[in-house]
Formats: sequence, C-alpha cells, structure tokens
Amino acid sequence: MVKALRFKGDKKVKKRKRVETEDDNAGEGSSSKVAKQQEGEEAEGWVDSESSEDINGPIIFTFSAARPVCIACDAAGKVFASSIDAIEGEDLSTAEPTDVKQVWVATKIHGTEKFSFKSHHGRYLSCDKFGILSATREAISPEEEFLPIPNELGGGRWALQTVRDKFLSVDEVGAGGTTEIRGDAEAVGFKETFVVRLQARNKKRKKSGVEAKGKDKITRKELEEQAGVKLDDEQVKALKRARREGRFHEALLDIRVKFGKHDKFAY
Repeated sequence: MVKALRFKGDKKVKKRKRVETEDDNAGEGSSSKVAKQQEGEEAEGWVDSESSEDINGPIIFTFSAARPVCIACDAAGKVFASSIDAIEGEDLSTAEPTDVKQVWVATKIHGTEKFSFKSHHGRYLSCDKFGILSATREAISPEEEFLPIPNELGGGRWALQTVRDKFLSVDEVGAGGTTEIRGDAEAVGFKETFVVRLQARNKKRKKSGVEAKGKDKITRKELEEQAGVKLDDEQVKALKRARREGRFHEALLDIRVKFGKHDKFAY
C-alpha cells in the first residue's frame, strides 16, 4: 500500500508509542532492540536510489538542465519538464517534489527487470514509436514498460530504456531554452541520465548474512526466461555473478545481443 505523500514543510504526525514492559524485552538482545527501534522510526525526506530495489513506490526523475527539472505530467496526460523548486542550488541529491504532478509510483513488472510508472491521476507513463511520451493509458502494455539501467557513476543515476531499445532524454531547444523530454535517443549520454529519488522511508535497507544470500538466489529457469534463450552452465554462473555485483542488466543484454534476441513488439 502506497502511503500518503509528504512534501517539504509538512508537519510531522507524531505517533503514540507503546510503553515496553520487562516481558517484551525478556530474551531480546540489544542489537535486535536497536534494529526494531530504527525500523519503527520513519525516515523523512527524499533520497537517491542506489539499486533497482529502491525504485519502488513514489519516485521522481530529476535532470540537471540549465535549471534542474523533473519529469511531470498534467491531468490530461501531457508529459513535460517541471522546474524543481525544493533544491539546494543545483544539487539533484537534495531535490524534492513540491507538486503531485512531479511524482510517479514505480512498480516492478513481475518476472522481468522492467518497471511501470503511474502518474498522480492513475495513468501510466508511455512512449510510442515516435518517441513521444504521454500518460493517458489505464493499463500496461509493452509501451508502458521501462528498463532502468544504472550509470557506472552511481549516485542514483539511471538511463530509462523503452521497449524499442531507445532511451528517454532531455534536450533544451530554442533560444529560450525550452526543455523537451522524448523517448527516442539511440545511446546513453549526459542527456539520457536521470537521478531517480525516492521517499527515504521506502528505501530498502542493506541486508547481510543469511538475508543477503537468500536474496542472491535466482534459478536457471528464471535466468533463461529473462534471456529468452537456453543458457549453458558458464552463462548461468556469469549472470548470477553479475547479479551479485550489480551489473546484471549489462550481462543480460550482452547475451541477448549475442543470440539476436529482442523484445517482441509490433512497430
């Protein structure tokens, strides 16, 4: 369930805390008490995404133009570049939304590494064959699916790939510096790099030990479904290793290109 959005300046609602008893603490180590206390306290504000797991719930796509902007849409579904007002200078890592038009709700597409992004009026971000972005559709088709590809520089930087293997980009055109957002870039560069930010309370905490090992597990069948081809033992090992090291998308793309596999879509 997506919680209500909080914007900078909103008053924090204080929650009533239950008084702990000796029975509650009996047999409970100090480390687990601290962990519970940290989990119970909701983090405030917005933070940069560090992994694809962070791309969940309300997010904003920010871009470093002449004046920092983010991807937004109006009630009619028109997608446009919206100026970011809540920001320290030009540091995108401090950017926060000030209007629901700037916020998208990210949901991972089951069985894939792709995501859908729902606007404030319940329609999905979409990119047609001409590279035109809109948010008018109530259901998800391939045109409403996007693959976030992490930038090697980190810092929440991502490229967003469409079903046609093109990329979302921001361009400043005209003498007045009008900012245009499209989805037909052929390669990834500065104009195709966005900083994705999410609510701090939704950020996935880093896991260690047994938890991390469990998260790393993925079956051969799941890998073959994503690759679209049968994989040999070495390819399976390579993909699993790439997944642990955070470069799964690149390794998967290499295999798909090698075997000439592409997303099926009627152009």
